[in-house]
Amino acid sequence: MERRSPFERVINFPAGLVAVTGILFALALLLVLSFRNNDGQILALSFTTDNYTSLVQDPLFARILLRSLIIAGLASLATVVLAYPVAYYITFRAGDRRALWLILVTLPFWTSYLLRVFAWKTILGYNGILNSAFVALHIPGAPFETLLYNPGAVVVTLAHAYAAFAILPIFVSLSAIDTRLSEAGLDLGARPWTVFRRIIFPLSFPGVAASFILVFVPTLGDYATPLLVGGNSSLMVGNLIEDQFSSLDDWPGGAAMAVAVMAFLAIAFFVGRGAWRGWRRWQSGALA
Repeated sequence: MERRSPFERVINFPAGLVAVTGILFALALLLVLSFRNNDGQILALSFTTDNYTSLVQDPLFARILLRSLIIAGLASLATVVLAYPVAYYITFRAGDRRALWLILVTLPFWTSYLLRVFAWKTILGYNGILNSAFVALHIPGAPFETLLYNPGAVVVTLAHAYAAFAILPIFVSLSAIDTRLSEAGLDLGARPWTVFRRIIFPLSFPGVAASFILVFVPTLGDYATPLLVGGNSSLMVGNLIEDQFSSLDDWPGGAAMAVAVMAFLAIAFFVGRGAWRGWRRWQSGALA
């Protein structure tokens, strides 16, 4: 193996320090705290599994976790479905305006995340932009109270807030495709839809999967969006964890919830990756 030079070690030291202290140490502290009693002492020699036992027996946590999975899954799916055409256009149709389109995609990130959430609250509110347009068009029943404070508003807001996280990985995946493959398919008589279905989309699927994961993980733990546009009927697991730390002052309970969610995501990721590899091996064997 090639040995690193002293210069490379010095350059990589700040990143390694941040990773160890800001990520690994924080996760280790969270794990230790999840096995502590709520006695006001963060570090002590006594440990317990009561926090995890309470989670298993608590129907509220299971119900909110299921709701969070559904909302995050719908938001991720909607984001990827809407992001793919945009990424496809930027890759194959934008031409010299590709850099401009990439700037426009990342433009919402130049403002605060909370401002973007409040913007959707203004759009979907009872006296908001959308209801005002419905009233101007004389749509029966307008203005509608159901546009805001429901799971649908959370899905729409999250899909917009994390759009760039889906567009950019798909764009990178599409940019890596050799255009001669699609040209060869067209020359052999395949229709454009067949070329997309048999060549472009399968080759870009890793970017699609990465986009889904990049959107799903942060939206699952999001607590600001459900609180501002979702209301009490759309609270997610992030709100439950935040309440444990702030309102209830139960840090061990909140830590146990956070660790349980991370463990669930890790297990789901490895199971999904194993299923994907198994399907690819089966497909390769079927084609052989």
